[in-house]
Amino acid sequence: MSEQKYDFVVFGASGFTGQFVVEEIARIADEEAGLTWAVAGRSMERLQKILEKASKATGKDLESVPVIVADTGCDESILEMTKQAKIVLNCVGPYRFHGERVVKACIEGGASHLDISGEPQYLERMQLMYNNKAKEAGVYIIGTCGFDSIPAEMGVVFAQKKFQGEINSIEAYLDFEAKEGLVGNVTTLESAVYGFAHANELKSLRRSLYPEPLPKPSFKLPKRGAVHKNEVVNKYCVPFMGSDKSVVNRTQRYNYEHNKQRPIQFDPYIACSGILQLIGMMVFGIIFAVLSKFSFGQSLLIKYPEIFTFGAFKKSGPTKKQIENTSFSMTLVCKGWSTKLEDPAEQHTDKPEVVSVTKVFGPEPGYVTTPICMVQCGLVLLKEKSKMPKGGGVLTPGSAFADTSLIDRLQNHNIKFQEVKE
Repeated sequence: MSEQKYDFVVFGASGFTGQFVVEEIARIADEEAGLTWAVAGRSMERLQKILEKASKATGKDLESVPVIVADTGCDESILEMTKQAKIVLNCVGPYRFHGERVVKACIEGGASHLDISGEPQYLERMQLMYNNKAKEAGVYIIGTCGFDSIPAEMGVVFAQKKFQGEINSIEAYLDFEAKEGLVGNVTTLESAVYGFAHANELKSLRRSLYPEPLPKPSFKLPKRGAVHKNEVVNKYCVPFMGSDKSVVNRTQRYNYEHNKQRPIQFDPYIACSGILQLIGMMVFGIIFAVLSKFSFGQSLLIKYPEIFTFGAFKKSGPTKKQIENTSFSMTLVCKGWSTKLEDPAEQHTDKPEVVSVTKVFGPEPGYVTTPICMVQCGLVLLKEKSKMPKGGGVLTPGSAFADTSLIDRLQNHNIKFQEVKE
């Protein structure tokens, strides 16, 4: 085994998302003096082909990038990989099946671990089981470092810093522009299928993770229907079933317990560009919910994604043209007070009277924004530990990176944060 500790080891580099992470590191390596990195996965041949492909895509000479053979089916190979890394960028999903072994090996091997999971059960279970062990080892385990859930997490951080007073609630509206159609990879779908199928695990998991409830807000977020029209984005909106709510809520819990900050209520939605898209999304949601409840239905969704998702997910993933012609925006509508109470458990007696709007926007979410986010999170972890919670642990991006340069770094790499003046 090599004695060298590489700054980054990209695990799952030959996977659909992993190859884009490799390309992103190749692009930014010149900006970061002395950055060392390696790729890892099951097949030496496939990894070498990915490096050749990334070299052609970026114009960078990647012939000397080290290759490490490691397989989630072999604990020893995973451990040997982690011993060679300062930070493992884990792109192997679904994390429900493959993530824990890598987290465990990272803690044993002394490497920090970043992933791009959007799976609340996996994320919260890792916090419950490995937070203390990660602290003992002095390593950071940080999930959702991609499109799930950096725009939401850092959008909330940005909004908090800009807000004059104290925020009570944020409603986030996610919108996509996809001129050639929005297409996801089947691994993303598989993660969603199993997450939805086992959603009932979350209640008992959260009781164990958080035995003490947060203080109840005196002014609760309004309960929206299955469909509502928002006046700020001027579109019909439906609840967003991704990991953003779970992750932001974990950050709010951390901020309340460790930083004495008032918890912000957070609800995310997807904005629909028209009635046809709204109907299509609702029909897809019903089919997905029904099929995900049964093993046979789960199998159909994963084996025949193009049929049962109306082409929204494909085994081949999106084409280059589809990636280039897709972008996202997230509008965060913040409501609160102009005054700030010292005690976060004390309640305001007057209704929230201040409204502000923050917007986050960037390129295609899955294969452009996600690699940018993951790599920049890795660089911040590598270079700014003094600005992060001391001692490591299992953290959310919002709790880990709130006081770092991550937002500025993202701004410099085509993911923009903006306070909107009404």
